[in-house]
Amino acid sequence: MEGKTEAVGGGGGGGGGGGGSGINGIIETWLKKHNLLYIGATRHPFILSIRDGTVDPSSFKRWLGQDYIFVRNFVPFVASVLQKASKVSDDGGDMEVILGGMVSLSDELAWFKKEASKWDVVLTSIAPQKANQDYCRFLESLMSSEVEYAVAITAFWAIEAVYQKSFSLCLKDGSNVPTELIDTCQRWGNEGFGEYCRTLQGIANRCLEKAPDNVLSKAETTFLSVLEYEVEFWNMSQGRF
Repeated sequence: MEGKTEAVGGGGGGGGGGGGSGINGIIETWLKKHNLLYIGATRHPFILSIRDGTVDPSSFKRWLGQDYIFVRNFVPFVASVLQKASKVSDDGGDMEVILGGMVSLSDELAWFKKEASKWDVVLTSIAPQKANQDYCRFLESLMSSEVEYAVAITAFWAIEAVYQKSFSLCLKDGSNVPTELIDTCQRWGNEGFGEYCRTLQGIANRCLEKAPDNVLSKAETTFLSVLEYEVEFWNMSQGRF
């Protein structure tokens, strides 16, 4: 879930046909088909409470500690996506895009440590809660060499896109984000990260358009799983177990 990522060129991002992130891609079809679940993941009450300035500080601190644990598990997952790209991708730009995301994760972990200190959250004393454990096990399952690149890159895009869409909502006109949370919202809601997510979406679309039906089915199921795990993660942050 890295934020503050500069837009990275190549890899099929940008415009319409030929595997880009245009309006007629497979992912766009899924977003329409599963719109209610997507909205549930990207406009969750936890996010809305940040946007409206009503978030419970204890909920934010719980999210902060749990997401730090998740990101530490996210790093090897992204590394596995990079490895798959190096072996099977038909576009060398994919590796540059994924590597750019990996590089930003180091900065993200440092950001979590800084924020934790500010909020008096002792990261070393936090144990992963069930929703986090389940999500991390899901990530680990996607690292298997048997998981196709198209499936893995779809998951990578979906995880990033949910955060970008969610926190960008908090930056829109009329929001009432507490001053101390503006940096959090900008980290994932900024336009540079939005462009990065669109580039990932373009890569995923290109791979999916060439994938056989059984892989398409697995990728769609994986996309839905990401949305469900994200909802559970937000629920956990609010103390709804």
